[in-house]
Amino acid sequence: MSKTQKNQDKDIIPIKNEVYKPLWVSISAAAQLGGVSNKTVRRAVSDKKIRFKIVNNRYLLDLRSFIRYLYANTKLKNKLNEKGIGQYITGWRD
Repeated sequence: MSKTQKNQDKDIIPIKNEVYKPLWVSISAAAQLGGVSNKTVRRAVSDKKIRFKIVNNRYLLDLRSFIRYLYANTKLKNKLNEKGIGQYITGWRD
């Protein structure tokens, strides 16, 4: 496998296209799972880059859209894999 092919495989977002029941997480839980700060998550919410809903004056984020947001930026993707949940996963499931 060539070096460019390995890099292309790493850039594939490990998320299914269809989700039966989406997972909704709080801003602080999303920040911990992603290995980023609460401020980073709040900035993405205010820019409407992450799907969210408000329940009882609390923001709940769609985990799928949050992971897609992290994969859109190399720096955030590295944080996900080094400081977030990615450090516990050897290979993402298709």
